[in-house]
Amino acid sequence: MKTYKQKILSLLFFLTVFNHHFNAQHQKDERPNIIVILADDLGYGDVGFTGCEDIKTPQLDALAENGVVCTNAYVTHPYCGPSRAGILTGRHQARFGMEVNPTNSPFDLHMGLPLEEQTFGERLKTVGYRTAIIGKWHMGGAPPYHPNNRGFDHFYGFLSGGHSYFPSGVNAISPLVNKNGNPNYCANEGDYKPLWRNNGAGEFNEYLTKALSRDAAEFVKSSNKPFLLYLAYNAPHQPLEAPKKTIEKYNHIENKYRRTYAAMIDEMDQGIGMLIQALKEAGKYENTIIFFLSDNGGDRAIKPWQPVHYTSNYPFKNGKGSFFEGGVHVPFLIHWPKGIEKPQQFEGLVSSLDIASTAYALAGVDTANAKLDGVDLIPFMQQDKKGSPHEAIFWREYEGKTFAVRTLDSKYLLNKINGEPQLFDMKKDPYEDNNIVSKNAKKRKQIAALWNVWNADNKSVIWLQSSDYQKRRLQLYDQLHQEMLEKASKRKPVLIE
Repeated sequence: MKTYKQKILSLLFFLTVFNHHFNAQHQKDERPNIIVILADDLGYGDVGFTGCEDIKTPQLDALAENGVVCTNAYVTHPYCGPSRAGILTGRHQARFGMEVNPTNSPFDLHMGLPLEEQTFGERLKTVGYRTAIIGKWHMGGAPPYHPNNRGFDHFYGFLSGGHSYFPSGVNAISPLVNKNGNPNYCANEGDYKPLWRNNGAGEFNEYLTKALSRDAAEFVKSSNKPFLLYLAYNAPHQPLEAPKKTIEKYNHIENKYRRTYAAMIDEMDQGIGMLIQALKEAGKYENTIIFFLSDNGGDRAIKPWQPVHYTSNYPFKNGKGSFFEGGVHVPFLIHWPKGIEKPQQFEGLVSSLDIASTAYALAGVDTANAKLDGVDLIPFMQQDKKGSPHEAIFWREYEGKTFAVRTLDSKYLLNKINGEPQLFDMKKDPYEDNNIVSKNAKKRKQIAALWNVWNADNKSVIWLQSSDYQKRRLQLYDQLHQEMLEKASKRKPVLIE
């Protein structure tokens, strides 16, 4: 039998151990929350903090004013699928040959972001972060590629590359609607399908951008531990659709396409405001790092149903699909009140690949064997490191039949297969007006050597581009149908007695 003193000592020991365990379990996790806000086809010159005057983005402008604006920030590809693959993995998509837009093919177990590539959702989840993607996925539609199977605890959005903005599918307010009520718009597969909420159907009863923003606000308020939120808007990607009331705010814009486009950006900015308010209400605003960027430049193509430009990549030339600055040089800001106290403009070369590397450094992810292509930006943002995060940034398409390299002082590119290469002095000519390739063979060779070393570690493409994939799939269905018809025609009627 224990004496009274022994019982007291045993109780004190138990309480000490319990208290230590309780404190360890409930010790506040000081790691920052991480939010990546990605716009879709947003023009460089179409937000206030890059100089836009006819479209209002007060929420983004406030983040920029109190954060870091990276004035030389780039994505890894001039259109969305490959660009998003790079952002999600922190590895240049050429490393795994993904230079095409994946198709939302629910029965194809090979069409999507390669399963051996880890997303930032997967890596952050392993160190205790709660993870979510809200919005556009575009990384495969079959079950193995579903966001919930790629490291995201929560998913609300759509798997395809595009979606209508109103639940009814066709919005009479769109400038792209003809007199018969059908949009003169080449719809993406999945545009009018229901949204997903994790593995089931998602409710969708209001303007899509607002619905996504609302879900994002609810997510950040409900998280009781550090979180990663990837808020992948499809705004302001076509179809051009917006609430009538918001469009009316922009009646001063004569171009009706730009008027609706402006309203779409306005709605996105309002949604970001909703998210910021939720962070403040939850007491999480100060220790949340926010990245904002576009997946590529604004769409500058002329189409039969949209005969004029409506985006602006000013002051850069060209846009989506081009290796000129207008296609890959994007608006980019970082906001983190607790960690980056001094607002600034940062002129070093920044890549969208840096987002993952920065997130991993902040969260404590072991990246020793990750083979990342990005850089932790925080030492540069806190001015502990000087200079540029990158000495060179690389692009390729068609496995290198078109390419671009941006160094600190130059840019060497080939925009068209079998075209003529171009070289620009980015210090004197940042808008790529004067091709000096014939005057500087030495510089051309130096940059080409950099690209060749980088490209040696890349892989060939094994997927079909989305449009070609769709054609091939229809051919396969037709072949199967013809095969079944032929076999059926040879079968004789069954006779019974």
